[in-house]
Amino acid sequence: MNIIISNANNQPIYEQIYVQIKTLIVSEKLKEGELLPSIRNLAKDLRISVITTKRAYDELEKDGYIYSVAGKGSYVAEKNTEIIREANLKEIEEHLRAICQLAAGCNLDTNDIIEMVKVISEEE
Repeated sequence: MNIIISNANNQPIYEQIYVQIKTLIVSEKLKEGELLPSIRNLAKDLRISVITTKRAYDELEKDGYIYSVAGKGSYVAEKNTEIIREANLKEIEEHLRAICQLAAGCNLDTNDIIEMVKVISEEE
């Protein structure tokens, strides 16, 4: 598992870990039932505090992405695709609200935004 921590990023380190592991789970690069690195090993590999890694794992478990077994470790949880989809839709809506606010400040209308999305989609 390749987690990259950036000191230039404004996100807290635990959140950077959370987002990257969540992305690996949602994209199925980490499979259901797969064992994650131990909290201590991940902290050692990333050269960060065990407390920071534990917080990331706790958040992932709270949100249903992983589960822990005492003495055995943390595993990728079975995905509830509808919950993941709803969470992603909510995040997309938040981004779209921010885009609309920025666009209004630049005198862009909905058609301009749609055209930008089309251009970006074609580039991908």
